[in-house]
Formats: sequence, C-alpha cells, structure tokens
Amino acid sequence: MRVLFTVSDWTSHYFPMVPLGWALQSAGHEVRVVCPPRQAGPLGRAGLTPVPVLGDLDMSFLSRFVNLRAARAGHWPYPGVPLPHPVTREPLASPHDVDFDALARETGARVGRETARGADAAVRFARRWRPHLVVHDRLSMDGVLAARAVGVPHVAHLWGTVGTHEDDPALHPLPVDRTGEFARFGLPPMGPELIEHVIDPCPAELAPPTGARRMPVRYVPYNGPGQEAGWRPEGDGGRPRVCLIWSNSVTQIYGRASYAVPEMVKAAEGLDADVVLLAHPDDRAALGDLPRRVTVLEQYPLRLVLPHCDALVHHGGAGTLMTAVAHGVPQLSVAFGAEQETDGRRLATAGAGLTIPGHEATAATIGEALTRLLTDPAHRAAAARLSEANAARPAPSALVPQLERLAGASGGDR
Repeated sequence: MRVLFTVSDWTSHYFPMVPLGWALQSAGHEVRVVCPPRQAGPLGRAGLTPVPVLGDLDMSFLSRFVNLRAARAGHWPYPGVPLPHPVTREPLASPHDVDFDALARETGARVGRETARGADAAVRFARRWRPHLVVHDRLSMDGVLAARAVGVPHVAHLWGTVGTHEDDPALHPLPVDRTGEFARFGLPPMGPELIEHVIDPCPAELAPPTGARRMPVRYVPYNGPGQEAGWRPEGDGGRPRVCLIWSNSVTQIYGRASYAVPEMVKAAEGLDADVVLLAHPDDRAALGDLPRRVTVLEQYPLRLVLPHCDALVHHGGAGTLMTAVAHGVPQLSVAFGAEQETDGRRLATAGAGLTIPGHEATAATIGEALTRLLTDPAHRAAAARLSEANAARPAPSALVPQLERLAGASGGDR
C-alpha cells in the first residue's frame, strides 16, 4: 500500500504523525510526505521520505498578520504585551501604525500564489505516485485536494484537543482561503464536512470535537531526534524537579515581551525546586546568568526529560501538553493564542493541569499555580489517570489494519 502524508509548516502539527509513518513502513507499506520545503530536513531526520513541493506560507508571519488584523478591530487580548510588526517583529505603539491595506493586498497575493502552487504540486504528485490513502494534519488541506483528485480516502490526523468541528472561529486563525483551489478541482469550499475520518490521539476525557468518524490511537511522543546524554537527573534533599520549556515560535508570533521564561525561572527558584530548562539556542543567551539549581539543555527532546520530573511549565503548545499527558506529569500552561488557551482549559477541566493567560504570567502567579500542582495530589492523580488512558489506546501499529481496510474499500490495488 502507498500512503501519502501531507503536512503544514509547523513541526508540532505533524510530529504526532511520525510514529504512524514508522508503523506503516514497518508493516511493509510505502510512505511519502508532501511538505513545505522547510520541513524536508526534520522529516528526513525522523526517518520519513519528504516530497518538498508545497508553497511557502511562512506561518509565523501569517500569525502576526492575523494578530494585527484582530488588534485593529479591537481584539488584542494581551494588555502589556506590545503587538509585533508582522514583517519586522518590532513592537508597535499602535496597530494603526502599519499600512494595513497595502500589507493585506501583498499578503493575499502571496498566499494565493503559494497555495495554488502547492495545491497543483500535491495533486500532480498524487496523480503520478497513485497513493491508496492520504493522511494529513488538520491544517494541510492539500491532502484533501490530492485525495479527492485521485479518488482515494483521506484521514485527518489531529495533534491535540482542538478538533475539526469547533465553534470558535479563532481556532482556525490563518487567512488561507482555499476556495479557489477547491473549485478548480471540482470540490465545494473547504469545510469540516469534507473530513470524514480523523485519527484522534487524545484520551477520551480530552476528546477533540469532531463530526467525523474517530479512529483512536495512542499518543506516542516524538519531539525530534536526540540522544540521552549530557544530563544526569540527580536530585538532592527530596526537592521537586520542575521542567520548563518555551517555544521559539511563540516569541516569533507574540514578540519578545511574551517570553515568560525569566518569570518561570524565578517562580521555580522561589519554591526551592531543581529546574531543568529546555531552551532554544536563540533564547539561551538572553537568559544571562541563571541560579545554581537550573540545568539548561539545548535541543534536548522533552520525552527524555519528563519521566524524571514532578511538574512541567510550558507555553501551551499541544505537542508539549500531549507529551506530558503521555508521561503522567502535572502541567502548567502559560498560554498565548486561542488554540493554546483551549488546550490548557480542556486539560485543566480534566484536573491534570492549570493554565494562566500569557499576559498574566509573573513569578508570583506562576509560583502560586506551581505550588498547587506540586502539593495537591489530585493533579498528579488526574495526570496519572490520563496517562493510563493514553497507554490503553491502540498503538500506531494497531491502526495500520484499519487504514488498510479503509484504503481497500476505495478499490485500489496494492
């Protein structure tokens, strides 16, 4: 069987698909991944075969553009955090300090050009390679186009608690109108009803809203390649160990003022905790001298650290959140963005974590929440419950026969 993956330009969106790619290949199937050029390296290092033909949409820029548009309409929800310029990323005194109409025209033309190029390339590759099945991340609608063009089933692979049928329009934030591409290939405008099957990696308590047929799978953490070397998790005096992590993409989208790591470090230091800080190299220099009990690891996979930690404080990203779910670690989400805030709220409802709006994150607010995580056994019990529920779900290898049957039902030969 030939299985075509299509992915968007965020690694966190498709990293949950990587173990499924391994499972399909181990079962003797061929996998190709149609992707934006920037993702060819990460995909190759993950052991999958990239086909880097999609358009370059620069998701960070588009997110800043969306934030500017919202702020001009009075919807910038982060007082005290200056809005960054979409192009320069410098703080804006006012959202009206930008020639928005000119920027919108230029952005619209570029988005239209790049999405059309990517759609044509994805369909062209599908017609040549003739996949039996297409698996795509929730934002990679090129997978739907490619599958419909060659008449095979397609499955959306979710990455966290946000699903395909959400009431909040802010959960679909990027200004990428695919109406033109869908019309060119004889399809109605893109909507949730076009997605008939979803692979859902969330325990039932965190189930993403969807009207599609749900295919449950265990969340298997993959945070990029790495080796377990250079750090020995040695504790001292029974102190708790807290892991801190932040996403470089949050800083790119919301500006330097959103970088909450210094406040996170102060909060953990105030609790006399041992701290493991997973830092992006671009951010390490900005931290300056750190307390003695802070160990900094650069480019170190989170999945190798969390088994040795009592709590996690992070930026609210779904990949980070779901990795902690898999390991049963209580977590605090310091969230910017509608999706991150939604993930944090849904986790808090399940009892396995807490969430703070990013603009309210101070050493005091983080410290208070972290104290609750470390001292209230209910949070650890809820985190353990979610971890056990995740472990009881089908492994990616168990999903392969279902996908084989789905592809076989399309009538394609293997």
